[in-house]
Amino acid sequence: MCRYRRRPVVRTSTSSVTTFATRSTSTTTVTAGRTSATSSGSPPRCATRTTFLYNTGPILTLDSPNWNRRQFYSVTRKDGRGRAQQLGRRLPCPPCNIGPLSTPDYNALADAAVQNLGSKRRVFAGQRAEGFYVDLGAIFDLLDPRPFADAHTTFGLNKFPQSGPGVNATKNLNVHTIALQVPVTDLTRSGWRGGDVNDPRATIGVWTTASRQRVRMLDTELNNTWSTGPYRQVSRLANPLFNEVIVPMGRKDFWNTQSPEGDARFAKFVAKPEVAGLLPGLFPGVFPNLDVLNKSGTPRADLLAILLTGIPAGLIPGFQNFTGKTQADLMRLNTAIPPSGQPSIFGLLDGDLAGFPNGRRVFDDVVAIELRAIAGATYALVDKNYTPDQAAAQVDDGVTPDDLDIPYLDRFPYLGVPHDGFTNPWT
Repeated sequence: MCRYRRRPVVRTSTSSVTTFATRSTSTTTVTAGRTSATSSGSPPRCATRTTFLYNTGPILTLDSPNWNRRQFYSVTRKDGRGRAQQLGRRLPCPPCNIGPLSTPDYNALADAAVQNLGSKRRVFAGQRAEGFYVDLGAIFDLLDPRPFADAHTTFGLNKFPQSGPGVNATKNLNVHTIALQVPVTDLTRSGWRGGDVNDPRATIGVWTTASRQRVRMLDTELNNTWSTGPYRQVSRLANPLFNEVIVPMGRKDFWNTQSPEGDARFAKFVAKPEVAGLLPGLFPGVFPNLDVLNKSGTPRADLLAILLTGIPAGLIPGFQNFTGKTQADLMRLNTAIPPSGQPSIFGLLDGDLAGFPNGRRVFDDVVAIELRAIAGATYALVDKNYTPDQAAAQVDDGVTPDDLDIPYLDRFPYLGVPHDGFTNPWT
């Protein structure tokens, strides 16, 4: 089994950009260059209907006769004028990593599934080890990060968690991943490529969507499912935790059906985020300056920039990822900023201009970065008289890439080899 996610990850090299959408079907849209890449697939079909087995022997190649449930997909590029170009069709996915007998050389199968689309474009669609790390249990237990548990108000309960390291809720999980690697010039306005960080053409904006056809039919005789009718967007995402933490529960379904250019209607939830209002009460005496800022009613201009417009030039030396005044939840990336020689998982907050929220690398600690920003660590960018609370630079859910048991790859598609079902049947 694999857990499906819908999460864009954007990283850059000196000449290319890689985007990930960890779900079974997805559309990745890139603004500025006004292009979109759509990956769509059909349900796997049975090669042999006389067996219940996924495979009848070891799967050594992608066309193995022992593999009973092959799946294919296509990739289409559409420009801002609506012109579509199919870059690949009937591209094979690798099988799931079943175990040492069924998939004895899974690395070879996964490598064979990396498809060349021409013009220095590559794609992979298949199973990968989950690279995102987060202590979901602590965060959703009334916002009680384990490293700070001793400072939590605990609502007067006698029994409450003690401070300690975080617990990675996504450890040992796999995800189905669509990874695209394309030249920078495919994405920037008019194919621009250069080293001027302040050139407005340097910054792109990315979001992913997932759509379903309106009608789904079941053929009980042939045991097949068929989908038909127009596609309808059912989810989208760009900045991590925007949907989960910023958008109220009663608006999530609506938000997921909309395009980013209408996100001004959600700006009030960014300007006064609920989590920022909760922190001083949940941790008495820990966030006094944030408490004063909250009570002043001043909109959080720092968060509005980070999440909805990009950070304009002049706030951080040598950096900007501003995409204009239109408020939109986009994963913004300044393509003129080269990869860091000494990357920090805390990205821009730790002086690493190539890290989140300038794109998102698979190892970036996006949870800690966003928690710290919401806690006031970035407000001094827009108000030099504001002093962030000491805890604002320390608040964390207590997990890092070290809490992953499978390392990232140093090559495309970068996410690690998936757990096999024999050793980890819960994946």
